[in-house]
Amino acid sequence: MEPMEVSTKAYQVIDRPVKAMGNSGGIYLPKEWIGKQVKVLLIEPIEKSGDNPQ
Repeated sequence: MEPMEVSTKAYQVIDRPVKAMGNSGGIYLPKEWIGKQVKVLLIEPIEKSGDNPQ
């Protein structure tokens, strides 16, 4: 997976780690955001098992 540059306009930014939630991952957001359109950006690469980061 290669990084990409993204440009967008936003009203607020929250920087939080993803936590385990059942069989997937998620983040908690303010209840005022319920029903609003959001975008989630992965800002760290995902290491595949067996990869040897250098």
